[in-house]
Amino acid sequence: MKAFNFTLPSTSNNNYSLKDSFGKYVVLYFYPKDDTPGCTIETNDFNKLLSKFKKLECEVYGISKDNLKNHDKFRDKYKIKFNLLADEKLKVLKKYKVWGTKKFMGREFMGIIRSTFLIDKKGKIIKIWDNVKVKDHAKEVLDTLKNIQK
Repeated sequence: MKAFNFTLPSTSNNNYSLKDSFGKYVVLYFYPKDDTPGCTIETNDFNKLLSKFKKLECEVYGISKDNLKNHDKFRDKYKIKFNLLADEKLKVLKKYKVWGTKKFMGREFMGIIRSTFLIDKKGKIIKIWDNVKVKDHAKEVLDTLKNIQK
Protein backbone atom coordinates (compact mmCIF):
# COMPACT_ATOMS: atom_id res chain seq x y z
CA MET A 1 0.00 0.00 0.00
CA LYS A 2 1.26 3.45 -0.90
CA ALA A 3 1.82 5.83 2.01
CA PHE A 4 -0.29 9.00 1.96
CA ASN A 5 1.81 12.04 1.19
CA PHE A 6 1.39 14.92 3.62
CA THR A 7 2.99 18.16 4.71
CA LEU A 8 3.20 19.12 8.39
CA PRO A 9 5.03 21.72 10.50
CA SER A 10 8.24 20.28 11.91
CA THR A 11 10.59 21.05 14.81
CA SER A 12 13.21 21.81 12.13
CA ASN A 13 11.29 25.11 11.65
CA ASN A 14 10.39 24.00 8.14
CA ASN A 15 7.41 22.08 6.86
CA TYR A 16 8.14 18.43 6.23
CA SER A 17 6.59 16.49 3.33
CA LEU A 18 6.79 12.72 3.14
CA LYS A 19 7.78 12.97 -0.53
CA ASP A 20 10.99 14.74 0.60
CA SER A 21 12.12 11.37 1.99
CA PHE A 22 11.66 9.30 -1.16
CA GLY A 23 14.91 7.46 -1.77
CA LYS A 24 15.19 6.62 1.94
CA TYR A 25 13.29 4.40 4.33
CA VAL A 26 11.03 6.24 6.77
CA VAL A 27 9.67 5.38 10.20
CA LEU A 28 6.55 7.36 11.10
CA TYR A 29 5.50 6.72 14.65
CA PHE A 30 2.28 8.22 15.94
CA TYR A 31 2.16 8.85 19.67
CA PRO A 32 -0.51 10.33 21.97
CA LYS A 33 1.21 13.19 23.81
CA ASP A 34 4.56 14.89 24.38
CA ASP A 35 6.30 14.29 27.71
CA THR A 36 4.00 11.55 29.01
CA PRO A 37 5.54 8.32 30.35
CA GLY A 38 4.95 5.92 27.41
CA CYS A 39 5.60 8.54 24.75
CA THR A 40 8.84 9.61 26.42
CA ILE A 41 10.12 6.01 26.58
CA GLU A 42 9.21 5.40 22.92
CA THR A 43 10.77 8.66 21.72
CA ASN A 44 13.96 8.19 23.78
CA ASP A 45 14.33 4.64 22.42
CA PHE A 46 14.06 5.83 18.81
CA ASN A 47 16.51 8.62 19.69
CA LYS A 48 19.07 6.16 21.15
CA LEU A 49 18.87 4.00 18.00
CA LEU A 50 18.82 6.92 15.53
CA SER A 51 22.41 6.42 14.31
CA LYS A 52 21.60 2.75 13.54
CA PHE A 53 18.49 3.79 11.58
CA LYS A 54 20.56 6.37 9.68
CA LYS A 55 23.15 3.71 8.74
CA LEU A 56 20.27 1.81 7.12
CA GLU A 57 19.25 4.95 5.17
CA CYS A 58 16.17 5.45 7.33
CA GLU A 59 14.70 8.67 8.72
CA VAL A 60 12.56 8.72 11.87
CA TYR A 61 9.65 11.11 12.53
CA GLY A 62 7.33 11.30 15.52
CA ILE A 63 3.82 12.67 14.95
CA SER A 64 1.22 13.78 17.50
CA LYS A 65 -1.47 16.43 17.71
CA ASP A 66 0.69 18.55 20.04
CA ASN A 67 1.68 21.97 18.72
CA LEU A 68 5.24 22.93 17.76
CA LYS A 69 5.82 24.80 21.03
CA ASN A 70 5.15 21.59 23.01
CA HIS A 71 7.23 19.56 20.54
CA ASP A 72 10.15 21.99 20.93
CA LYS A 73 10.04 21.73 24.74
CA PHE A 74 9.86 17.92 24.53
CA ARG A 75 12.73 17.80 22.01
CA ASP A 76 14.94 20.12 24.08
CA LYS A 77 14.22 18.37 27.39
CA TYR A 78 15.26 14.95 26.06
CA LYS A 79 17.79 16.10 23.42
CA ILE A 80 15.81 14.43 20.62
CA LYS A 81 17.88 14.38 17.42
CA PHE A 82 15.08 13.83 14.90
CA ASN A 83 12.09 15.96 13.94
CA LEU A 84 8.68 15.85 15.57
CA LEU A 85 5.71 16.79 13.39
CA ALA A 86 2.62 18.68 14.57
CA ASP A 87 -0.77 17.51 13.31
CA GLU A 88 -3.05 19.83 15.30
CA LYS A 89 -5.86 19.54 12.72
CA LEU A 90 -5.72 15.69 12.84
CA LYS A 91 -5.54 15.45 9.02
CA VAL A 92 -2.62 13.00 8.85
CA LEU A 93 -3.77 11.12 11.96
CA LYS A 94 -7.11 10.44 10.26
CA LYS A 95 -5.54 9.58 6.87
CA TYR A 96 -3.38 6.94 8.54
CA LYS A 97 -6.37 5.75 10.62
CA VAL A 98 -4.59 6.25 13.95
CA TRP A 99 -7.23 8.62 15.38
CA GLY A 100 -9.95 6.60 17.06
CA THR A 101 -11.86 5.54 20.13
CA LYS A 102 -9.71 4.65 23.12
CA LYS A 103 -10.71 3.23 26.48
CA PHE A 104 -9.06 4.13 29.75
CA MET A 105 -10.32 3.41 33.26
CA GLY A 106 -13.83 2.63 32.07
CA ARG A 107 -14.36 5.68 29.89
CA GLU A 108 -14.16 6.11 26.13
CA PHE A 109 -12.64 9.06 24.32
CA MET A 110 -11.10 9.96 20.98
CA GLY A 111 -7.33 9.91 20.77
CA ILE A 112 -4.23 8.71 18.98
CA ILE A 113 -3.84 4.95 18.78
CA ARG A 114 -0.10 4.42 19.18
CA SER A 115 1.03 3.09 15.78
CA THR A 116 4.17 2.89 13.67
CA PHE A 117 4.55 2.74 9.89
CA LEU A 118 7.68 1.58 8.07
CA ILE A 119 7.83 3.03 4.56
CA ASP A 120 10.22 1.96 1.80
CA LYS A 121 12.32 4.17 -0.50
CA LYS A 122 9.49 4.42 -3.04
CA GLY A 123 6.87 5.52 -0.52
CA LYS A 124 5.21 2.13 -0.03
CA ILE A 125 4.12 1.02 3.46
CA ILE A 126 5.94 -2.23 4.16
CA LYS A 127 4.95 -2.80 7.81
CA ILE A 128 2.42 -1.41 10.27
CA TRP A 129 2.44 -1.84 14.03
CA ASP A 130 -0.96 -1.16 15.68
CA ASN A 131 -1.62 -0.58 19.38
CA VAL A 132 2.12 -0.45 20.05
CA LYS A 133 3.54 -1.45 23.42
CA VAL A 134 6.49 0.90 23.92
CA LYS A 135 8.94 -1.47 25.61
CA ASP A 136 11.53 -2.55 23.01
CA HIS A 137 9.35 -1.23 20.16
CA ALA A 138 12.06 0.93 18.54
CA LYS A 139 14.44 -2.07 18.55
CA GLU A 140 11.75 -4.26 16.95
CA VAL A 141 11.29 -1.66 14.17
CA LEU A 142 15.07 -1.52 13.64
CA ASP A 143 15.33 -5.34 13.53
CA THR A 144 12.47 -5.48 10.99
CA LEU A 145 14.25 -2.93 8.79
CA LYS A 146 17.50 -4.93 9.00
CA ASN A 147 15.68 -8.12 7.96
CA ILE A 148 13.98 -6.38 5.01
CA GLN A 149 17.35 -5.14 3.76
CA LYS A 150 19.02 -8.59 3.89
